[in-house]
Amino acid sequence: MGKKLLALLLSAVMVCAMATGCGKEEAPAGSEQANAEVGKVYYLNFKPEADAAWQALAKQYTEETGVEVKVVTAASGEYETTLTTEMAKSSAPTMFQVGNQNALATWQDYCLDLTGTEVFNEMTTEDFNIKGEDGGTYAIGYCYEAFGLITNKALLAEAGYSVEDIKDFASLKAVAEDITARKDELGFSAFSSAGLDGSSSWRFSGHLANMPMYYEFRDNNVTSQPAEVTGAYLDNFKAIWDLYINNSTVDVAALATATGDQSEAEFGKGEAVFFQNGTWEYANLVTDETKGFLMNKDDLTMLPIYCGVEGEENAALCCGTENCWAVNSQASEADQKATLDFMKWVVTSEAGTQMMAEQFGPIPFKAAKASENVFFTAANDLIADGKYVVTWAFNYTPNVDAWRTGIVSALQQYSANGGSWDDVVTAYVNGWATQYQNQ
Repeated sequence: MGKKLLALLLSAVMVCAMATGCGKEEAPAGSEQANAEVGKVYYLNFKPEADAAWQALAKQYTEETGVEVKVVTAASGEYETTLTTEMAKSSAPTMFQVGNQNALATWQDYCLDLTGTEVFNEMTTEDFNIKGEDGGTYAIGYCYEAFGLITNKALLAEAGYSVEDIKDFASLKAVAEDITARKDELGFSAFSSAGLDGSSSWRFSGHLANMPMYYEFRDNNVTSQPAEVTGAYLDNFKAIWDLYINNSTVDVAALATATGDQSEAEFGKGEAVFFQNGTWEYANLVTDETKGFLMNKDDLTMLPIYCGVEGEENAALCCGTENCWAVNSQASEADQKATLDFMKWVVTSEAGTQMMAEQFGPIPFKAAKASENVFFTAANDLIADGKYVVTWAFNYTPNVDAWRTGIVSALQQYSANGGSWDDVVTAYVNGWATQYQNQ
C-alpha cells in the first residue's frame, strides 16, 4: 500500500508539473510562457517632425535588447483624437503624451505615478512635470522648447538690416513692409506663408494666439484655467496676423491650403526672412538633407514675437513645454516595466541622448548632451539679459483641438473671404466659454 501511494503521489506531481507548472521552476527560455513575460513598448508620438528619429531609435533599441518597440505618430492637430481611439484598443499605447493639467484631468486614470522610477530619478528638475492633486507625478517633461520668429540673418543683412534693428512691433513692421516694397528687387519676402492647412494652422491658433492670451492672463494673475476670457489683446493679435499675411510669400487666397512643409521650405530655400516656429525646427533646417535644402546655422537666430504690447521690448521668447511622457497604468506590469526601461535608455544612452539633443535641444536629465541648437542659444541669451519669458498660456485652453478649430475657421474667413475680425473675436472669446462648458 505504501508503494502504491508513493507511485500515485509521484504521478500527481508529474502531471501537475507538466500541465500547470505548479512547481517553482522557471519556464524554459523561448517557451510561450517565458515570452509572455517579456514586455513590449508602444509609444504614441506627439510630434510628427520627430517621427523618423523615433522610428530609428526604436529599431536600434529592439536590435540591442530584443524588446519590441512600436512608434505610432499622430497627425498634426489630431493627437487627442488619436489617443482616445488607441486607448480603446486591446493593445493600447504604453507610453503617451499628457501635455498639460487639463489633459491630466482627462487621462489620470491611465497615468502611472512616475515618482521614484529610474527615469524620474534621472531628472535634473521637476519644473516641467505634471502632478496630480495627490502630489504624484503623472507625466514628466522630457524637453522644453521655445518659439518665436526664426530669422535668416543673412537675408536680413541683404535687405540692409540686422536683428538689433528689431526691438518691438513698430520696428518689425517697418522692416517687413520695406522688404515687401522691394520684394522684386531683393528676390525674397518678409514672412514665409502663414498656412492654415492642418499641418500649419497650430502655429497660429495655438502659438500666435498665445500672445494675447499670455498678456491677458498676466494682467489678471491667472494661475488656473479660467471659465472665460475677455480677448483684451485681440487687437494685438490682429496687428501681427495682418503683418504676416500682407508681407508674405503667398497671396491670402492661398492660405487655406498652404502647409507647414511649404512654409518651412520657403524659409529654408531663402524665399523669406522670417518663419514663425520653434526650437524643434533646428534639425529640419540645418541637418536634414532629405528636405532639399541645408541652412547655415550661423545665419539663424530667433526673435520674440512682437505684437505692439507696451513694454514688449523687454520680452524674451515664448518658453514652456507640452512634451510630457506618461506611462499607461492600465498596461500589464511587464509592458510597464519594458516602457520604463526604454524611457530610461532614451535619456541615458549615447544613441538616445544624441537623438534628443538633435531633435529637442536641452533635456532635463543628468546625461543630457549639450545642444548646438542656435535657437536655444537665443532663448538663453534673452533670459540672461533680464528679459521676461512669455510663458505658454495656451496650456490652459479648454478642449484645445475644438477651440483651435474655431480660431482657424475664423482666420480663414477673415483672411481670404472678406470676413470680419469680429468673427475671430467671437471664436476666441465665445469659443472659450463654450469649450469650457463642454469640457
